Amino acid sequence: MTAPARVTLPASMRVFERGWLSANNVLFIDDATQDTTVVDTGYVTHADQTVALVAAALGDRPLRRVINTHLHSDHCGGNAALQQRWQPRTAIPAAEAPAVAAWDTEALSFDATGQQCDRFRFDEVLHDGDRLELGGIDWQVIAAPGHDPHAVMLFAPAHGILIAGDVLWENGFGVIFPELDGESGFAEQAAMLSLIDRLDVRIVIPGHGRVFAEVAPAIEKARSRLDYLRADPLRNASHGIRVLVKFKLLEAQALPREACLAWFRATPLMERIRARFMADQSIEAIFDHALLALQKAGAARRDGDLVVNLD
Repeated sequence: MTAPARVTLPASMRVFERGWLSANNVLFIDDATQDTTVVDTGYVTHADQTVALVAAALGDRPLRRVINTHLHSDHCGGNAALQQRWQPRTAIPAAEAPAVAAWDTEALSFDATGQQCDRFRFDEVLHDGDRLELGGIDWQVIAAPGHDPHAVMLFAPAHGILIAGDVLWENGFGVIFPELDGESGFAEQAAMLSLIDRLDVRIVIPGHGRVFAEVAPAIEKARSRLDYLRADPLRNASHGIRVLVKFKLLEAQALPREACLAWFRATPLMERIRARFMADQSIEAIFDHALLALQKAGAARRDGDLVVNLD
């Protein structure tokens, strides 16, 4: 088996690999320009950890800017805590600005997915084609619909570095959420993979998982996965349910089955998925099927009445 290629990032960049409850954080520190920026901030229950990681790296520097690739709760849940600590300017994808300004948690994804996020403000918006300087490096903002219709990626052409969010991981990509509500997402995800393939990407910083340089194999794996999901959209729906239940277990670590089922029933996206893809099944049957799938995959276990997360 070939060892993964060693990845070396510019000195002004560091990546905090966080896991699955919190997305990875990319921190830029450039003393020449006095730039200190963090891209994506993790989940709200990890906010103190996010602040501690950033503070330890910054030393006596302030954090001047926060950027979000998209506004799923695992990517922006630390925004409020970072704003309270340092008052950084915050930039979000432009299409999300009205919902954030009104703090419309229904228009944002938090209510639909049964997740949390503390309210935060924004100062700037990101548009496709915008140029940014982060860590003394020039970056392009690239609109990246698919997993999330309003997501962006950041690409540094001179270094071949792509901050991909959940568009491309080493072994896949994030749930194609628009398709769960009957909106287009598979075609957009395919277009994003083709775009990445055309760019001179040499290093990918994914939203989850390790930084990697094996870009072409990752794109091929992602295309194969996408083809599998497109062939039967029920597969994407079932996967989305399992991901959301697993996320809840990551957040709580252990829950009585009835409490977990109550959360499942109260999560609007679950009922929408049931109505669109699984109308012949009860919500409880769908929950039990998802739980059994997670147990078979070694991602959860039953301990009497408790449902317990397994990492």
